[in-house]
Parts: sequence; structure tokens; C-alpha cells
Amino acid sequence: MLKEEIKVIFGLILIAILTRLLPHPPNFAPITSIALFSGFHFSNKRIAILIPLIAMFLSDIVIGIHALMPVIYLSFTLITVMSFYIKTLSFANVLIASTLFFILSNFGVWYFYYPPTWAGLTSCFVLAIPFFINAIAGDLFYTTVLQFSFKKVKSLSFKL
Repeated sequence: MLKEEIKVIFGLILIAILTRLLPHPPNFAPITSIALFSGFHFSNKRIAILIPLIAMFLSDIVIGIHALMPVIYLSFTLITVMSFYIKTLSFANVLIASTLFFILSNFGVWYFYYPPTWAGLTSCFVLAIPFFINAIAGDLFYTTVLQFSFKKVKSLSFKL
């Protein structure tokens, strides 16, 4: 990967991190997109895994440390690893990543905040549906913006 591409990727990811700190609808955040994007574009797998985790940690320092961090970070690690094996950042792959995050994070929410019963699990997941809708919308939006911006800047930089 060219140094220019690395700079572009880091710049786009930094912009996406900053957007997590701005007011936004719940779960309409760029971190799932960052996980997909970095895993898809970085040949160095360690860097690809670290980027969303660092993005989360830096923004969590500002937003707040919480009990769900291990579950959330594991979710983003798995999404990044998943993106090592995909051929394109397609609509279907974004939906798979969003669903993976929804399932894992809500099992964590259920474990920490709901009764350990079938009713507690059901209640947790049903109440999370509006957050899932926001997450899908945010994941599609940010993945599109990151991918389009990367391709555009890449095409412009090679024409200069």
C-alpha cells in the first residue's frame, strides 16, 4: 500500500472518529464502518484491528467508560476480521456487520442489565430494534462516505 493511501485512510478514519463525538441519533455512528473499511483496505491485519479499537477507546474516553466495552470491542474486532475475507464493501456485507454488532452487543446488554430469563432476553432485543435501525442507517451512510471519499481522493492523487 502506498504512503499516500495510508495517509488517506488514516485521515478518513480520523474524520469518522470525530463524527462519533458530534451529536447524532443513538447508534448512528461510524465505528462499524471504520472496522469494515480498515479491515478491507489495510494489508497489515494488526493495524486494521487496532484502528477501530483505538477509535472506540479515544472516543470512549470522552464519552465515558462503561461495562459493555469488552463486548463492544470484541464485536468490532470480529467485524474487522470478517472484512479481511470479503471481496467488496457491499450492502449485504454492511448488513451482516450491523447484525453481528446488534446480536453481540445486545447479548452484553442483556447480561449486564436485564434479568437472565427468556423474558429478559426478549425484552432486551425488542427494545433494541430502534437502535438497530439507526445502526443500519449509520453503517450504510458512513461506509458509503468512507468508500466514496477514499476512491475519489485516490483517483485525484494519482492524476496530480
